[in-house]
Amino acid sequence: MFWLTLSGSILATLGTGAPLGAALGLTGLIILQIFANGATSLAMDAVWNVLTEFTLSAIPLFIFMGEVLLRSGVSQRVYRALVPAFSRVPGGLLHTNVAVCTVFGAVSGSSLSTAAAVGSVAYPEMQRLGYHRPMIVGSLAAGGTLGLLIPPSLALLIYGALTETSVGKLFLAGILPGLMMAGLFMVYIWVRCRTRPDLSPRGTEARPLLPTLLSLLRIWPLALLFVAVMGSILGGIATPTEAAGVGLAAAIVIGFVWGDLTPWRLWQAFVGSVATFGSIGFVVVGAVILGQSVSILGVPQELVRTVGSLDLAPWQVLALVVLIYLVLGCLFDGLSIMIMTLPIVVPLMTALGYDPVWLGVIITIMIEIGMVTPPVGLNLYVLTAITGRQVTPMQAASATVPYWLLLLLGVAILTAVPQIALLLPSLI
Repeated sequence: MFWLTLSGSILATLGTGAPLGAALGLTGLIILQIFANGATSLAMDAVWNVLTEFTLSAIPLFIFMGEVLLRSGVSQRVYRALVPAFSRVPGGLLHTNVAVCTVFGAVSGSSLSTAAAVGSVAYPEMQRLGYHRPMIVGSLAAGGTLGLLIPPSLALLIYGALTETSVGKLFLAGILPGLMMAGLFMVYIWVRCRTRPDLSPRGTEARPLLPTLLSLLRIWPLALLFVAVMGSILGGIATPTEAAGVGLAAAIVIGFVWGDLTPWRLWQAFVGSVATFGSIGFVVVGAVILGQSVSILGVPQELVRTVGSLDLAPWQVLALVVLIYLVLGCLFDGLSIMIMTLPIVVPLMTALGYDPVWLGVIITIMIEIGMVTPPVGLNLYVLTAITGRQVTPMQAASATVPYWLLLLLGVAILTAVPQIALLLPSLI
């Protein structure tokens, strides 16, 4: 009866066109009313506790920081600085897309912001040079997903706040897997363009090593920003919220001094960040209400007992969870999936012996897969809009399939070698 009420209420409310946050919240209230003797006040207490959570207040600051960098033209400067490093490698600027997304993701924390910022700079230039258009979009869509994994990451921040896991350890855990995924993407691009040279024009002009290195040094302001945010957290100088405030202040200074930020663009960045956080916050409120109802009824514990009675190995349960995330990725955006599933998935998996920090990285990668999975695949639609519909969503989805498979390979690698994610957190 419980599962019928849960699924029926969500589907019914979503069917009316209600936002996801409303659907989750109303479902949670219905469950509390029917199965918990009308204890709906407990949901309100849970919402208040989450919205006043100090760690969660870092989210709007990180969103604002990403918006400032996006609107200040910093992405253009980073792109131009990294172009010489890959000019003669098979794949050329396709590698630059992944590299710039990696660098930009290290300071924006948002997949969509990363894809939009780099895509708006890269696509017009690469189209002019004769690169294969779907290949351009595929590399940008995949590279954009790194914004959710490489710290500071909004996904890891929300995961840490809602599961009471150390945000500092989660941020450290995302670094090596993020670099690993960037490396896998570049290897694929190299192999693909080596076998199909027509996909990318090959640079022939020799570039001396020293000018190339000097070009890379031009992105030092972003490196300084990354150190300011991560260093203050890991050094114990600041909490994630305080570090987000430091990062925002540094981003504004960099935007005015190094970029093209103006007071009007700063205001636009503020308005954009408010709208973004409003949509995320609404989903968080709904998910907290649903999570509270599920927790009060002991559903996670019951699931643990049920899974234990099935005599499934932990890796089989993990495979089932991965499959569920793949299906949900076709229907919802990534952060909504995470917020909606954490109350059930995290207790279940930690009871089976999985490390919560490692699990946060795995769930984030699964969210990344959802960002490039149609029909929702937000990265695909953002980038096809940037191309002016020269690349259709289906062409973009087709070009992204290899990266989709590489992300799944990344999950398999991290499952086989969990120390890739846990090495840096173990040092603190």
